[in-house]
Amino acid sequence: MPEEQLFKTTAEQSREQIAETLRVAADEIESGSVNLESESEMQDVTVPERPRFEVELERLTDSETGEQRYELEYEVRWTE
Repeated sequence: MPEEQLFKTTAEQSREQIAETLRVAADEIESGSVNLESESEMQDVTVPERPRFEVELERLTDSETGEQRYELEYEVRWTE
């Protein structure tokens, strides 16, 4: 299945800013209508009543430097 990225934004933020963004996202998900917005793009999506919710924590190691980083991902997914 080909992948089509509809929206992506990445920014370094404080924990407080991230938490506030997630609170707003939670309210939008609960209402069923999510508005994604960055400086250059905007996307609206309707979330169905029973989507799948995934939480993932990974530790990744850079093969060249040995440096470790962590990724904490919250993912909501559904099929049309």
